[in-house]
Amino acid sequence: MFSQRTNWRLVPNRLTQAIEEMRARGAQLLDLTASNPTRVGFEQDSDSILAALRSEKALDYDPQAKGRLEARQAVAKYYQADHGIAELDPERLVLTTSTSEGYSYVFRLLCNPGDELLVPKPSYPLFEFLADLQDVKLLPYPLVYDHGWQMDFHSLETAVTSRTRAVVVVHPNNPTGSYVHASEIGLLNEFCRGHELALIADEVFLDYRLARFAGPDLDTRSRPLETDPHRSLGPLDPDDKGASFAENDQVLTFTLSGLSKISALPQMKVAWIVTSGPHPQVAGAMARLEVIADTYLSMNAPVQGAVPVMLVQRRNIQGQLLERIRTNLAELDRQLAGQKPCQRLRVEGGWYAVLRVPVTRSDEDLAIELVREKAVLVHPGHFYDFASDGYLVLSLIAPSPEFADGVERVLQLSGCG
Repeated sequence: MFSQRTNWRLVPNRLTQAIEEMRARGAQLLDLTASNPTRVGFEQDSDSILAALRSEKALDYDPQAKGRLEARQAVAKYYQADHGIAELDPERLVLTTSTSEGYSYVFRLLCNPGDELLVPKPSYPLFEFLADLQDVKLLPYPLVYDHGWQMDFHSLETAVTSRTRAVVVVHPNNPTGSYVHASEIGLLNEFCRGHELALIADEVFLDYRLARFAGPDLDTRSRPLETDPHRSLGPLDPDDKGASFAENDQVLTFTLSGLSKISALPQMKVAWIVTSGPHPQVAGAMARLEVIADTYLSMNAPVQGAVPVMLVQRRNIQGQLLERIRTNLAELDRQLAGQKPCQRLRVEGGWYAVLRVPVTRSDEDLAIELVREKAVLVHPGHFYDFASDGYLVLSLIAPSPEFADGVERVLQLSGCG
């Protein structure tokens, strides 16, 4: 009765079962996987956001396939103000309700059933489901770790086939926190040109750059954090890791982002696709994307009208998030100091840290033990497709007292305490 593309394993996995059992007993779990910024103690300017949603424009139906112009102009101004892209044409922007929907549009644009996409490993597991729904095959290419994460271009060359249509990069990656470095962008463009591939760049965590707090050997706890919400966050140096792909003009590029992370407003369902590259390819892509978007017209009017106001909220919320992230990183490093069995891998941006632990059992078994014996929830590395056991992924936006307590419990049970 059902399509083969939905033949997923629908029963709860062992970790989920353990969590449900503990909660059924009334246990209070310390959640070190927290990813919802609306529920971990941050303060939004609720009055401004709610007032923007009450605009009379919400009562006007103006079905623009790419999204309302004023909303797209606000997104273009964000790239100009924060990422130094002076002339981003709003006509190269398509609004979507989520980056997942953006992926769906781009996959449909580029791929016939059975075509392939090169995706990083480790990375976010959502790709597998998105690919299944679009009848696309994923070919993983590894990120390798050697005093930091790097792309493995030899593996890219080995993986590509005649049916490959695009390379996906996550910038910075979730969960490794690694940006595509400036030196890698040139090689990536050369690879895509040589194989006539498009480039898909997921930049949802782009603004959370921690380059000066990359590794446990770099102590920046004494440096003040700029949290003034009225101060411009400033464009990035084009040669610095963290520059946006939205102005990449060397190959056909689709840059995905949205307010879920930029303004910590996942409930508002605002995202977008920026198309860049050689002009003929961009023109052809935009004509087709407009038809795809017009078919669904998924963005609702109240939220589109509020986009300019909600983008302004990033000035307030990003400072809070960065302060929390850096505080938790410092606490993690403090607890790791003086012992060798466990270590934090270098992180350049985003909301997560990867902890390497002794391999005494599978990551899943360790995560289940942590739930049952220590009442703390972490993600096992295999959730993100790490190639071997010995990795746990911790959220850095969890409330700091809970984070500190949770880390102590994790280290005790992992053989590091």
